[in-house]
Amino acid sequence: MIHILSDVQAISIGEGTNIWQFCIVLPNAIIGQNCNICSHCLIENDVVIGDNVTIKSGVQIWDGITIEDSVFIGPNVTFTNDKTPRSKQYPDSFLKTIIKCKASIGANATILPGITIGEGAMVGAGSVVTKDVEPNSIVFGNPAREQQK
Repeated sequence: MIHILSDVQAISIGEGTNIWQFCIVLPNAIIGQNCNICSHCLIENDVVIGDNVTIKSGVQIWDGITIEDSVFIGPNVTFTNDKTPRSKQYPDSFLKTIIKCKASIGANATILPGITIGEGAMVGAGSVVTKDVEPNSIVFGNPAREQQK
C-alpha cells in the first residue's frame, strides 16, 4: 500500500510493504517485502532496505545507507552520510552505513557516517553513535558506549 499523499518514484518495492502519507522515495531506492515506512520519511536513491523493516515517522535515509532485514528504526532517528558537509560541495562518494539484521535504533538517535551497527544490536533513544556497534550489544549515551548485559 502506497498512500496517495506520498511521492514514491521507486519501482523496486516488495509485496506487503506500506508507505504512509508525506513520504518521498527516490527512483533508485530498493525496499524489501513487508516493510512499514511511516509518515514524513525521505528515502534517497543509493539506499537498500531489507524485508520486515520498520521505519517510524520523521526519518531520512540518505545515499549510502543499507538497512538489512527485520530492523527497527525509531521515530526521528538521524542518519548522516558526510563527515565534512559543506553547502553545494559534494564528496565523490558518500560513506557507507550498514544496519545489520534485527538491530534496533531508539527514537532521536544520531548515527554518524560510515558506521556499522551489528546484528541484533540495540541503540538507546537519544544516543549519538560515533563508532561501530558490536553484534548483540546495547549502547546508549553521547557518545554511545556499550553497556553491560
